[in-house]
Amino acid sequence: MADKLKKWLFKQSLRSKNGTSSEPVNEEKSTKKSKELSGTLKENVTMLNQEIGHSADFILRCLKDKQGNPVLAVGFLQGLIDQQILTTLLEELTAGIRNGDVSDRNVKSWLMDRIPIGGITCLDNEQSLIHAVLYGQVALLVEGSSKAFAASISGGAKRAVEEPTSQTVIRGPKEGFTEDISTNIALLRRRIKSTDLHIDSRIIGSYTQTKVSVAFIRGLADPEVVKEISRRLDSINTDSILESGYIEEFIQDGVWTPFPTIYNTERPDAVAGSLLEGLVAILVDGTPFVLIAPVAFFRFISSSEDYYQRYDLASFLRIVRMASFFLALLLPAFFIATTTFHQEMLPTTLLITLAAQRENTPLPALLEAMLMELTFEVIREAGVRMPRAVGPAISIVGALVLGQAAVQAGLVSAAMVIVVSFTAICNFVLPAINMAGSVRLLRFGLMLLAGLFGLYGVLSGLVPILVRLVSMNSFGIPYMVPIAPFYKGNMKDMLVRVPWWKMKKRPKMIGISNPVRQTTGQESYAEKAGEHGRDPMV
Repeated sequence: MADKLKKWLFKQSLRSKNGTSSEPVNEEKSTKKSKELSGTLKENVTMLNQEIGHSADFILRCLKDKQGNPVLAVGFLQGLIDQQILTTLLEELTAGIRNGDVSDRNVKSWLMDRIPIGGITCLDNEQSLIHAVLYGQVALLVEGSSKAFAASISGGAKRAVEEPTSQTVIRGPKEGFTEDISTNIALLRRRIKSTDLHIDSRIIGSYTQTKVSVAFIRGLADPEVVKEISRRLDSINTDSILESGYIEEFIQDGVWTPFPTIYNTERPDAVAGSLLEGLVAILVDGTPFVLIAPVAFFRFISSSEDYYQRYDLASFLRIVRMASFFLALLLPAFFIATTTFHQEMLPTTLLITLAAQRENTPLPALLEAMLMELTFEVIREAGVRMPRAVGPAISIVGALVLGQAAVQAGLVSAAMVIVVSFTAICNFVLPAINMAGSVRLLRFGLMLLAGLFGLYGVLSGLVPILVRLVSMNSFGIPYMVPIAPFYKGNMKDMLVRVPWWKMKKRPKMIGISNPVRQTTGQESYAEKAGEHGRDPMV
């Protein structure tokens, strides 16, 4: 009975996002048929010139036979192909034309023999031919054939695989995703060498024609979740997708909440680990950030490095991150409430010290904290937007100079500077940038309530936040799992991470069909040895 109820709640949560209709918005566009290619080379060349010929980077070359009649046309966009392979290909095609034996069969054979990598696609309509050119392929048209060929010899300037800049680790892989979706899929394939890794691709954006791929492991990912993610992606009807943030806002649950319901990362190892837990990854061409769904709240507290070092140190760091989360959210609000309304809660010595500091400050604690927080936000934003050579220097010098000058001028107290600075440091501890941004937004609201109503205002602000957290879903998965609802098995990898040989099962998700991660009798060498250091092999 409990499983049936859980399944029903799961389906209802999926339907609540976009209604009960499952028909994609762009169905009419997908079913629209394109005009077939002509059997005349001149007409096909004229069509390409009309569609793309106005662009200066479009190159169209017609190769002629001995009589001067055009028999083959080659079209491509300059800068998106490998010039060296193209030169070799044109030489082979020119030699074949001189021999007087040119047909669509021979052209395909030449392409298969001369192109070392990439695929050869046979095209039979105008729309597919135009898309092939726009995606950086070389199009070949043959006189007397109603078919065209697209050769994948992509090249041009691309960013190489580098170390991630937003999610650095001390121990772990140093590879990061790039802006090329093919490279990103290859990075996943290197880590998950299984035929069950499934990649489902589609094109979104009428102008940008952005390639979006959904990656999951068959047998681990819930088919209902995969189907729902695909449905939400197919329902997107827009003219441009430039970054995965566009996709995130279109398909996420809980629109009216500051808490993120989709995780993003530029680390291939983090995506591979999520896929092995039954999650789904969304890769977008043109950005190194990959989306992961569904996710729970505690996913944003953990880091990839937690699984590469000892479990005791990883558990300690997770507890530090959770404590930093609460401090970054509540520390300024509690300081304002206690110093303004509840001075009796402070020790006498501390109260006298704070009163002496605030004796000459003209602003109340609320305005003082708001001023310092806004100043720090401005300094943070300036450090991000400034060039890398001077950005950190401006952030550090600006914070030190402004803070010291404000205290000496008597505008703010030294204790408030300490509170705001420590709060900012705790905010930086959170590994997920989007969760850290949510904390920053909520902190201002709690500070305002604390300045108006004291601790009662803080509690009145925390209650709606907690209610919202326990009521949120991420593609049918409760946001606060494994706390609400409570799953004992998932507690092994929440705040405290147990050793790997103790995590015999994957985190419990709705619909997971293969929960076993290790064999039942798997134990570590240290556990077999016992407490007295006995060698188990003796």
